[in-house]
Amino acid sequence: MRVLGTLNKHPKMATTIFHMNDKFIIKFEAGNMEQTFKVSQSEVPGIEAIDKMLDDVFIKRVIERFNEMFLSFSALKNQMSS
Repeated sequence: MRVLGTLNKHPKMATTIFHMNDKFIIKFEAGNMEQTFKVSQSEVPGIEAIDKMLDDVFIKRVIERFNEMFLSFSALKNQMSS
């Protein structure tokens, strides 16, 4: 897997683009959580197209999903400590 670059899509998360096996891997990281999406190289020509593809609506959904993940995992940890 090769790192192609990073994108500044939101100040509270890192966005890294990788390339492996004819796929682009888009990884979002926030704290100890991550979300990964894969897209075929035949569907997107490069990192500039990926940057355009990741519009404000999609990024908002990624952030909402991170919030859901955080709440879910926090509830699990609280349940385990009870």
